[in-house]
Amino acid sequence: MRNRGMADTRRPAAAGEGAGPGVDALRPNPARDRVPAFGDALETRRRKRFRIATICVWMVFLSGPVSDLWTGDHSGPALAGAVAGFVAFLAAYLTLVYRHIKTPFPLRVVYPLLFFLYVLALVLSLTASELWLVLFVYVAVAIGAVLPTRQAVAGVAACVLALAAVGTDFGARPTWSGWSGLVIPCVLAGFVLMSARKTILTMRELRETRAVVAQLAANEERLRLARDLHDLLGHSLSLITLKSELAGRMLPARPEEAATQVADIERVSRQALVEVREAIGDYRRPTLAVELAGARTALEAAGVVAELPHRPPPVRPAPEQEAALAWALREAVTNVVRHSGATRCTVTLRDCDGDGAPDGDGRRLLRLTVADDGEGPTGAGEGNGLSGLRERLAPVGGSLSTSAGVNGGFTLCATVPSLP
Repeated sequence: MRNRGMADTRRPAAAGEGAGPGVDALRPNPARDRVPAFGDALETRRRKRFRIATICVWMVFLSGPVSDLWTGDHSGPALAGAVAGFVAFLAAYLTLVYRHIKTPFPLRVVYPLLFFLYVLALVLSLTASELWLVLFVYVAVAIGAVLPTRQAVAGVAACVLALAAVGTDFGARPTWSGWSGLVIPCVLAGFVLMSARKTILTMRELRETRAVVAQLAANEERLRLARDLHDLLGHSLSLITLKSELAGRMLPARPEEAATQVADIERVSRQALVEVREAIGDYRRPTLAVELAGARTALEAAGVVAELPHRPPPVRPAPEQEAALAWALREAVTNVVRHSGATRCTVTLRDCDGDGAPDGDGRRLLRLTVADDGEGPTGAGEGNGLSGLRERLAPVGGSLSTSAGVNGGFTLCATVPSLP
């Protein structure tokens, strides 16, 4: 088997080394615990670029007004007014659609901006040419993006009425011409943006709810840690304090009895240290759910296409077996990221019997398989990382096997007994 340099993480803790979270971990931290705002939770660079690209694509439909400015027979003052109106329309539109999605404006700002857009589109389409009627489509988009549904429906209807009125010269020439082709885009754009607005609001509520749930879970975990530390150390520290005071009173008149008290203090402190280390071992025990999330993040950050389940299977092993399997997942993914040169990694978790057949009879196993398309085995001996994983799995009844992948690469398979 190849030695892919997997690090041995089974380093024994040094005496006095981090006995767990410090006191600061129990204290509320506003920077750590704050609920993300809508802009923080929803806005990422990728989403921001996508939103900018979408808005730029929509600008293509302004080719009619631009061509009218370029080739239309306008006088100097009329052309200057049309250009100023066009720039003002774009500024107000982008302010509403781009800025409002991230940081919503109050309605006292939204309504004047929408009214300004509506009046500007009406004036430009009346004074320039029929090509400017496309501005009402943009007004409908802005209305659907920023107003509640009931008001948005009324606003889109007003845009359609304005299209029909200006396009037919207020009934003077009631014919179907270029304006009629804008009715359907106007209605569709308005209602699509209404739906998108509802989706964004739902996503915001969902993300805020998840942030609140995460904050409550963190608070509950801190309270649990505080209770555990109190239960573990409260009695022992009180006893050490009492025996220390008693030994101090016995000295120097009764040194033998004082020595007995000091020996009791040493015994109690050693027992407290053992209990704290056991508790911290439970806190540090990894779980499959956490390691799956960490594996996805690590692989994506390294540019490796990740194919892995979002959560463990419903059949769960005992905590000791799950911890050993979680260590195997962590080490295998670390190996893929650092040493394999792979472009794709597949992680599978399935419940199977002793022979590997899913849903068969016999002893139940939970099997973890991590396969990549990297360099594959080098033929060197097994490294410390793989040896360490075998030693972790053996005490809990698990096993580890490695091999070359079917289409190249490297495959690691770890199994542990699952609960019946």
